[in-house]
Amino acid sequence: MYKEYKIKHITEGGCGTLLLGSAGLPLKKVEAEINQEAIQGWQVVFQVIENKRFLLFWNREAMIVTFGR
Repeated sequence: MYKEYKIKHITEGGCGTLLLGSAGLPLKKVEAEINQEAIQGWQVVFQVIENKRFLLFWNREAMIVTFGR
C-alpha cells in the first residue's frame, strides 16, 4: 500500500511530429525521469500511453506514469 502518489506526463517532441509525422516517445527522457523519481524513493505503480491529436493533422504520443511511495 502506498501513502502518496505522483503523476508525470511525458510527451514526444513536437518537432519530430511535424517533420516526421510521428517520432515516438523519447526513451532516454522516460528513463531519466523514472530514474530521478527512483532516487527520491518513488516506484512506478502504473503507466499508460495515450495518442492525442497534435495541431490538425498529426497524432502525438504521451506517457502518463503514476508513482507511489
